[in-house]
Amino acid sequence: MAPPQGSRAPQEFGGPLGVALMTLLLPATMVHLVLVAGSEPARLLAPPPALPGLQELWSPGALLLCLSWLGLQAAFYLLPARKVAEGLELKDKRRLRYPINGFQALVLTALLVGSGVLLGLPLGALAEMLLPLASAATLIAVIFSVLLYLKALAAPVEDLAPVGSSGNPIYDFFMGRELNPRIGSFDFKYFCELRPGLIGWALVNLALLVKEAQLRGSPSLAMCLVNAFQLLYIGDALWCEEMVLSTMDITHDGFGFMLAFGDLAWVPFTYSLQAQFLLHHPQPLELPRALIICLTKAVGYYIFRASNSQKSIFRKNPSDPRVADLETIPTATGKKLLVAGWWGLVRHPNYLGDLIMSLSWSLPCGVSHLVPYFYILYMTVLLVHREARDERNCRQKYGKAWHQYCQRVPYRIVPFIY
Repeated sequence: MAPPQGSRAPQEFGGPLGVALMTLLLPATMVHLVLVAGSEPARLLAPPPALPGLQELWSPGALLLCLSWLGLQAAFYLLPARKVAEGLELKDKRRLRYPINGFQALVLTALLVGSGVLLGLPLGALAEMLLPLASAATLIAVIFSVLLYLKALAAPVEDLAPVGSSGNPIYDFFMGRELNPRIGSFDFKYFCELRPGLIGWALVNLALLVKEAQLRGSPSLAMCLVNAFQLLYIGDALWCEEMVLSTMDITHDGFGFMLAFGDLAWVPFTYSLQAQFLLHHPQPLELPRALIICLTKAVGYYIFRASNSQKSIFRKNPSDPRVADLETIPTATGKKLLVAGWWGLVRHPNYLGDLIMSLSWSLPCGVSHLVPYFYILYMTVLLVHREARDERNCRQKYGKAWHQYCQRVPYRIVPFIY
């Protein structure tokens, strides 16, 4: 039998050996970060003062909470949506349909959690359960990834991802064999992409804020800014949920351990690192510095949202008056490449906005520790790597037109620097 088309795709992350190491190191890194954020020295590159025992890492109650959380978000996913959108055209010319109700899920979650707190729900107790919750989420991601791999063995070739169908079980387990694994209309990758992890991130942040208020009488300005900034980011992602349908995660990557662990465990327990740090290491924040940090956030958010919106409008309708006058480069595929507006400044202006926002999340934590700045370091590596993957895909897809675009727009993320 001929190998599936995906097996000829270049392998990412150093192939099977690289992804095997990442499968082990990513959960270990997550646990390490949670430990050092709560330790007295809070040194990013030093071991925590004491290694956790099994009782600190594992709790049946934490597993039950994680499963209940997934069940709740799945129930919200199945509710009637304000809109149903079509994804990009697949290899067999189909267009899958997706419910656009992520923001609705966020609002319903907020109402449910708020009602629970008024009735005495001890939300701050979650702040003391981060390690067992992270361990439980990791276990769920592993089991889920195994089931996804087994399901993909019976999937037709046209349903496999461009990467992740190499024939090597370790590599394919990590990258994900099937592009859009579904049961009926329930799309597992799309569900996990924005809902349980992102909304869980907001819940963890809120629990840390509540815990700080319990310990010190009121939440600090730094904690409030971190919560507000990250909640805006989460709310924006869910309000603009339809835009995720054209991202590399949905259109190119399979659904395996990489995305399952990232969505269910890495996001809520690593992206909340600034709030974790502030709970254990309160930082004074004067109003003038807070205003500068808010301005930094506003600039990053404006670049991020304006550039993403411009791209989305152009993809939907290049004749839209808001983008119709922008210069483009025709390609052999029949599509056009924007070479003006935000996308004439750098090739990934949305990544630039993302990095500026990342900096604004860390600045409220002061500059005495590196731990709160792990996110921006990680995000820089992630976006540079993602940009390189996107560059390779676009070069294969658009050929000479992409080369012409790169000549016109030489900088990838940061103008005049990179």
